[in-house]
Amino acid sequence: MLQSNVVRAKAAPLSNTNFARNTLLAAMLAAGLCSQQAQAADDKALEQIRNELKEMRAAYEARMAAMEQKLNQAQAQNAQLQQQLQDKSASAAPAASAAAAPTAKAKKAAGNMNEFNPALALNLSATMANQSQHPEEYKIQGVLPSGGEVGPAKRGFSLGESEITLFANVDPNFSGQLTFALGEEGHAEVEEAFIDTRSLGNGLKIRAGRMFSGVGYANSQHAHAWDFIDAPLAYRALFGGQYKREGVQLKWLAPTERYLEFGLELGNGGSFPGTPRDKNGFADSAVFVKLGDDFGPNASWRIGAAWMRDKTANLEFTDSDDTGAEVAQTYSGRSRTLVLDGVWKWAANGQSVKISGEYLRRWYDGQLSWSNDPATVVMSDYSSRHNGWYVQGVYKFAPQWQVGLRHEQLTGSQNNGLLTAGGLTAQQMPLLSDFKPRKTTLALDYLPSEFSRLRLQYGHEQASSGRTDKQIYLQYNMSLGAHQAHAY
Repeated sequence: MLQSNVVRAKAAPLSNTNFARNTLLAAMLAAGLCSQQAQAADDKALEQIRNELKEMRAAYEARMAAMEQKLNQAQAQNAQLQQQLQDKSASAAPAASAAAAPTAKAKKAAGNMNEFNPALALNLSATMANQSQHPEEYKIQGVLPSGGEVGPAKRGFSLGESEITLFANVDPNFSGQLTFALGEEGHAEVEEAFIDTRSLGNGLKIRAGRMFSGVGYANSQHAHAWDFIDAPLAYRALFGGQYKREGVQLKWLAPTERYLEFGLELGNGGSFPGTPRDKNGFADSAVFVKLGDDFGPNASWRIGAAWMRDKTANLEFTDSDDTGAEVAQTYSGRSRTLVLDGVWKWAANGQSVKISGEYLRRWYDGQLSWSNDPATVVMSDYSSRHNGWYVQGVYKFAPQWQVGLRHEQLTGSQNNGLLTAGGLTAQQMPLLSDFKPRKTTLALDYLPSEFSRLRLQYGHEQASSGRTDKQIYLQYNMSLGAHQAHAY
């Protein structure tokens, strides 16, 4: 019995060792099975990724093949069109040179013929007007009449002024522009026709032909780019609406960090206050300087100054004396004009503000004649100092809506020898009697896009004594075709 217990005691450790070994073998077997299953799952995932890559590569190659096919078709069509252009050019050549082979330069000109086609821009405008005073009786009292487009639009519906502009680069040295203005009565006028240099370098640029003068801020802008329907009162009284020059303009942009530009203009003197002259050389001149820069990250500014000289010979205008009879008057002499202008702009988060203004001062020195009978002419010295200014602000409070407000006034003094030495009375010359014209304008614009505008405008104007004109305008302005960037 004792021996049997000893045997069991010795056998027990062997039994525990076998159990541990069996347990270890089972664990290793399980780990191996798990490893095989994980490897099988990984192999399946890799195979799926390989299949997806193959599909993406096949789709990419198919797309590239389609694009290459389209490119080949486009190149073939372009070659065919060039050949047609060359054939047309050859068929239009004189018979004497038909047998001659075209030079490389001629081939290039034929292939690039479309590059010389000018861009075409159309600006369509029309107005509906309601006025308390008749526009045919409109006069600006206290200044020499300009005879230009100074009065308001006619009552009711009117075509307004539409424009047709053609512009293009002529060659690496020159570019050109031609603008026709179509008036209410259907007549067409060459508003601008000029060439510009493109390759002078060193900041130099020359413009020659008929152009809007570079003096002031709003004068060089076309009417469709104005913030209000009509020109400022000072422009209408002292420029006849807008100052055009037939001559040459030289501008130099200085190589400075801040914007600095100088300008010189020489012309034939045919625009008010000048009069056409049958003489050689130039009859009017102007110099101007413009300075500008940024004002913080969202704003900018620009100021300018200009000095103009004009000669006037036999400027005729009519008036009515105290009896209602028509009298004829003529001015001859010289004029000098100072123009100061400034503009400040801000824009951020879809909103913008623009504040601008100008001050004009005109000196007249010459002789004035008066006659109510061809046989009776009274003549004497005449001099005057006229000041005109306006200040306006435009607030774009939403991407498609803006509101504008403008206030303006004319002041001045006159030394009229016809009244002091000629024996005439102020009642016999009512148009030149002292007065301070003024106007306030409010406008609301709806801008569906940068090419279209609908404007509602109200104006309260006192251009002459005893006549207050309340004006309501509704206008549309649409731009079609190529559209040049507007000046600052």
